[in-house]
Amino acid sequence: MNSADIAQSALPMASADVSLITLFLQAHWIVKTVMLGLLFCSVWVWAIAIEKLFLFARTKRSMDRFEQAFWSGQSIEELYRSLSAKPTHSMAALFVAAMREWKRSFESQARSFAGLQMRIEKVMDVSIAREVERLERRLLVLATVGSAGPFVGLFGTVWGIMSSFQSIAASKNTSLAVVAPGIAEALFATAIGLVAAIPATIFYNKFSSEVNRQAQRLEGFADEFAAILSRQIDERS
Repeated sequence: MNSADIAQSALPMASADVSLITLFLQAHWIVKTVMLGLLFCSVWVWAIAIEKLFLFARTKRSMDRFEQAFWSGQSIEELYRSLSAKPTHSMAALFVAAMREWKRSFESQARSFAGLQMRIEKVMDVSIAREVERLERRLLVLATVGSAGPFVGLFGTVWGIMSSFQSIAASKNTSLAVVAPGIAEALFATAIGLVAAIPATIFYNKFSSEVNRQAQRLEGFADEFAAILSRQIDERS
């Protein structure tokens, strides 16, 4: 082969456009669907992550403010009146639910307080479960994208490689200039799957840990407040 033939055979490789936009436009429609779905999931993951970051920051500040007010020496009756008039979340909601059950029992002029302690603990358990459910909302989306994203991208890659092999068989040309674009667009689907799955897995682990941390903080306060109410029940019984 002379130098002219070598130069001519290199022209397709030099002119081949393998930019990301071109790879997407030239991909099979099934591969395009996979790519668009993964891109949508990636945007959804970041939207959930940003919303959760603000949510956990607000919840932590709310807990800090409530604990500061609760342990400042202020009367729990005054604190209850100030909090019961407005919607509350997190630790304040736990306190309001327990105090509401406490006041209902005394307003009904019950003679026996044997079951009051148990009722208060049940009410606080329900409040903790609701708060954890609120914090865990949409975390399942992150877990699903993190686990299924690479496999969905791999499906697009396998389908793209199959289409590439069919094109090679039809053209009867196995040169790198013919093979490379098809393989590149197939691997592009896997890359998008990883781009969606890696942040989703990281955020899911981070937020799951934060939910457990805040749930433990709520349970700790519930135990302390139950002990305070238990002493008052013993004094009144």
